Amino acid sequence: MENGIPNRKKWYRVLKNRYFIASLLFLAWIVFFDENSFVSHAENKRRLNELVRQKEYYLERIKEDEQKLEDLNAGKKELERFAREQYFMSKPDEDIYIVVEED
Repeated sequence: MENGIPNRKKWYRVLKNRYFIASLLFLAWIVFFDENSFVSHAENKRRLNELVRQKEYYLERIKEDEQKLEDLNAGKKELERFAREQYFMSKPDEDIYIVVEED
């Protein structure tokens, strides 16, 4: 037991030290409350990853749309095929049958 009492006094003296307290407060401020805290840094990193994923998605969509535009500008026949497939258009003497696949 006697060995525990000096250790308590030592810890009490360390915890009572104003530089130690100031260092703890500074560390808490940096970790949680500062504009550039670790918490905000983690949140910004998560948002950056989400934006990178969105960028990849939209770049892929742009490529697909450019391909569609190129196909539409290829000629009247391609434009007619697109209208038939996308908007179910037909010539006056044609019938359209829409087949819906069930999963």
